[in-house]
Amino acid sequence: MAMGISSSAAAGAALLVAALLLVLPPTAAPFSFTYNFTSPSDTPPPGIAFQGDAFYNKAVRLTRDERLGPITSSAGRAFFSRAVPLADPVSRRPVSFATAFAFSIAAPDPASASGDGLAFFLSPFPSVLLDSSAGGLLGLFNSSSARGGGGRLVAVEFDTYRNEWDPSDDHIGVDLGGIVSSATADWPTSMKDGRTAHARVAYDGDAKNLTVALSYGDARPAATDVLLWYAVDLRDYLPDSVAVGFSAATGEAAELHQVLYWEFTSTVDPKEETVILWVVLGLCALLLVLVGAGVVWFVRQWRKAGELIDGDIDIDDVMGGDYDELADEFVVESGPRRFRYGELATATKNFAEDRKLGQGGFGAVYRGFLKELGLEVAIKRVSKGSTQGRKEYAAEVRIISQLRHRHLVRLVGWCHEHRGDFLLVYELMPNGSVDHHLYGKSVLLTWPMRYDIALGLASAMLYLHEECMQCIVHRDIKPSNVMLDATFSAKLGDFGLAKLVEHGSQPYTTALAGTLGYLAPECVMTGKASRESDVYSFGVVALEIVCGRRPAELTEEPSKARLVPWVWELYGKNALLEAADCRLMGQFEEKQMERVVVVGLWCAHPDYAHRPSIRQALNVLKFEAPLPVLPPKMPVPTYFPLPPHLVAPISVEGTSSTDDPGVSDYGSSGSHNAGKGSSVTHRLLEP
Repeated sequence: MAMGISSSAAAGAALLVAALLLVLPPTAAPFSFTYNFTSPSDTPPPGIAFQGDAFYNKAVRLTRDERLGPITSSAGRAFFSRAVPLADPVSRRPVSFATAFAFSIAAPDPASASGDGLAFFLSPFPSVLLDSSAGGLLGLFNSSSARGGGGRLVAVEFDTYRNEWDPSDDHIGVDLGGIVSSATADWPTSMKDGRTAHARVAYDGDAKNLTVALSYGDARPAATDVLLWYAVDLRDYLPDSVAVGFSAATGEAAELHQVLYWEFTSTVDPKEETVILWVVLGLCALLLVLVGAGVVWFVRQWRKAGELIDGDIDIDDVMGGDYDELADEFVVESGPRRFRYGELATATKNFAEDRKLGQGGFGAVYRGFLKELGLEVAIKRVSKGSTQGRKEYAAEVRIISQLRHRHLVRLVGWCHEHRGDFLLVYELMPNGSVDHHLYGKSVLLTWPMRYDIALGLASAMLYLHEECMQCIVHRDIKPSNVMLDATFSAKLGDFGLAKLVEHGSQPYTTALAGTLGYLAPECVMTGKASRESDVYSFGVVALEIVCGRRPAELTEEPSKARLVPWVWELYGKNALLEAADCRLMGQFEEKQMERVVVVGLWCAHPDYAHRPSIRQALNVLKFEAPLPVLPPKMPVPTYFPLPPHLVAPISVEGTSSTDDPGVSDYGSSGSHNAGKGSSVTHRLLEP
């Protein structure tokens, strides 16, 4: 009888918690899309809506052209057909976003006057094109709202005609609720000569800062090439979800307006999302007091069901049996979703060869487009028959699906309904991996980009080591696993080798896998993976970012062949700046460079007891703590290796990588060539 009461109480508690979770609004998730409008097709791309005179013909055209009638007194808009969140619905924390786009403005008759320009805008969803908004009002406002009469709209205008309220003919302006710009910047040349312009608009929700960059030619403006910035809280002018898009207009003078390319990314800092967790935990505590032992049993079972599984995963248990049951086990509320195989086959044109981004150690990665979500993704297809690849697939779904951080690659979903196929779906990182930029033919990373990458990687590791419910040891931190999004912001990926450790626990002995050059000395000798071994890997990567050199360069003279000893020798000679990548041509901030190099050496200390925590390292990188004083000569580690009869041989699995430049492994733990380091399996024999 007591057991029946306990079971009933547990069932009632479960229903109550489930109901409360359904009532709680979902938190804002990272969001992105990319469009290349320069297609020979006349069919508008999915997800783009048109208003007024805007239409699609091999590009997004915002105003009329000569084939459709007079090109004067024309106004049109093109916008994304789904609402974009501007604030977290639970915490009201503002969202940060960055958008990059290419456009051209052409005057039909350069000898005569032309106008009026185009704008990137945010407005209440859905977009509404007002009557009488042509000419200098740019399709944004009408006569009643033009002077800031309550118009709920924010725009960045690229104005080509000087009206009475404008500072010049060709200028950039930030419009807040009215056509009179709150901030402007003149552009020194014509913006209406038909050249392709590249623009970048970014908003930092925490700093409440809007920035604009513009360039002409082949090169896009970097995140540091800011032409105009303005401090503003967009929530003062806009609702929590908005329409984003482009608007243009002509008056008595005319011109043609085209948008050729558009990418958009928004993120929200997850710190405030812990409000939901505290609410749920508080309810569980209350239920514990009310119904006693029965609820205790339920809470334990509930936590056990949702708890991340530690240690290695038995592939037979995880991948065997009913696939639908496995899918249910992996479901995470408001997180990654399970896809049908047909959806992913359609997204990749049946995994066509021309959609392949690269080949890793345990499978190929394909570029795909999920029509339902309006999202470009990278889909990893684990090689059939690869037991290790299937095991890492399970670990990836179990671990990364629980994580939310702006500097971690987002897992969009997974699929294993098709026998023998195991598929992981990630957000697409358009700028590939750090590895390809340092050593491939991709864009050369400037110093501000490199410094931000080091900060972003350290921030991701701090989240994994100290801010998760269980500490996560990544075990494979290296440049090829550090991805770059559209704004060159760093995101850590590949959790196939990750392990879970209780906070405050000691390192443990296990089968070791990683990449030579990034493995801490004690890992190779003792088989212990820990936070300290992750910190060692971070130190090597930090030095690579500064020096543009791999951990080992066999073609160099012996004194320079190994990265860490070479840089440590320069440190002892007070010649740290000589370690800087020569391709930077001296274009770097010396104090930042010094911080990254010294922190890299500190983290790569041969003795793990003398390495910092990742929080200490990040504080020094951010100038919130003083530089450590290191010995002038590289120390010798003080641990003692195990007797030879307890250590099995190290096998180096050399799996060639055929990744194209700028393409990531997206969780592939296959090794690279000898220059990049090799994947290692090292197992201790039982005594």
